[in-house]
Amino acid sequence: MEDRGISSRGIEVNTLAILDASGFKKGSQDLIDDRIAFLEAVRCASIVPENGIAPTNKMCEAIFQILKDEDSMELIMASYELLTDIDKCFPRVYTSNMETSPSNFAEVVVVEEAWLPFIFGSESEKEDFNKNSGGTLESSGFHLLIQDLAKVAVETKIEKLETKSLRTMVLLQYVISVLEGDFVPRNSVFKENMNWNLVKESLLNMLLGSRRISYKGLIKDCLSTMCEMSHVHTDSQDMRVPEKSAAKRLKHSNASVSISYFEVKKFMRTALQKFLLMVMELDISKKKADTLGLTTRADGVRTPVVEIIQDELTYNRDSLSPFFQVFDEPKWKLEIIVQYFRKYIAKPSVRTRRSTELVEDATFDGVLKCFSNSNSVKSIIKKISTEATQTLLAHAFQAFLSLSSQHSAEGIHQSTENVRDSSLAEICKNVISAFTNLRRVDEHTEILPFAKEALFAAATILSTKS
Repeated sequence: MEDRGISSRGIEVNTLAILDASGFKKGSQDLIDDRIAFLEAVRCASIVPENGIAPTNKMCEAIFQILKDEDSMELIMASYELLTDIDKCFPRVYTSNMETSPSNFAEVVVVEEAWLPFIFGSESEKEDFNKNSGGTLESSGFHLLIQDLAKVAVETKIEKLETKSLRTMVLLQYVISVLEGDFVPRNSVFKENMNWNLVKESLLNMLLGSRRISYKGLIKDCLSTMCEMSHVHTDSQDMRVPEKSAAKRLKHSNASVSISYFEVKKFMRTALQKFLLMVMELDISKKKADTLGLTTRADGVRTPVVEIIQDELTYNRDSLSPFFQVFDEPKWKLEIIVQYFRKYIAKPSVRTRRSTELVEDATFDGVLKCFSNSNSVKSIIKKISTEATQTLLAHAFQAFLSLSSQHSAEGIHQSTENVRDSSLAEICKNVISAFTNLRRVDEHTEILPFAKEALFAAATILSTKS
């Protein structure tokens, strides 16, 4: 270990020496060449060898600083790719092998001394740390990235595109991947051993609990940015994440920069969705911990992100279609839509303890059954409009089909498969019935193109099962 440490410090001295920018102007080709040489030196020492040496914190800090501050697309992409590869080769948080664990459960291993692009803690700690380092982000810095991204999202003219905008998207994409790499293994093990401290100490939980950001403001900015980005959703479906040769492809090529813009913009939407999904999973884990009495007052109280999304979609109905166009995780998509409908479905005004009538389950099937009643349909469309109702029903059916397909692919026992097939057929009948009743109640309504696709899919499935 000592020899490895000495070797690592030697590499640190040699590679950081390359970054001496004395005599060079920012943006000069000589400075760019030196920084590219530094990134290549780190890659050759840490990533290329089978048993490479993990870069030191100062080296990672320098790489991150390049990603944060550089105007060269070549350097932005090269530093992003290197940081991503370092995280894969030298993860900060990972799960141990269950077979070697004395508790017979997988355990979380945290490399405490590993570098992080975030700094959390007391004000004095942050002040002391930031005096010595510019290669980190505070919680407020993360929120600022989201806000900057919102400005990028509304820009549609390539000729007005700035490198700074691309850098913001790539930087935020990397930071969210760091949050994911820290949270996912912690949350996975929490589900097994119910050790709340694992999730409580996650970067995601500390970020959302920071007093330096507005939690609801952060979530709202994520939603608005995703909706603004929806207009390029179909234009870039065949795009792929920039490969490792991206830096070479981008160099001195305006056309390549334009292509990269649409590539990164698409995957930026994916990153924002990933962030929201992590917060949803965190909410579930915290609710479970609350139920088991594992939390304390210090854990605070936070509005579940699903409720914030529902409120935003309620007050800004124009966001319904754009949001569900880009938010495509079927489980949560269906959950959000079902809960949204249930806010507007009339509840029985009087109930007694002797009543044997069951409250309709909070399921898609339960929502569809409400559309079999003309009075219920009138009540719903009066509150949320026929167009919004069509959009929600069509997207909910799409999510249901995706979940149904996933269950089939995972392999289900024959008896369960028959029940599932019967349920799918019933859902299809109810979807067709719901749209039929919509037309019956509102004769002047036009069926939206996406709703027509849902009806066609439902009819096709029914024809194959008849």
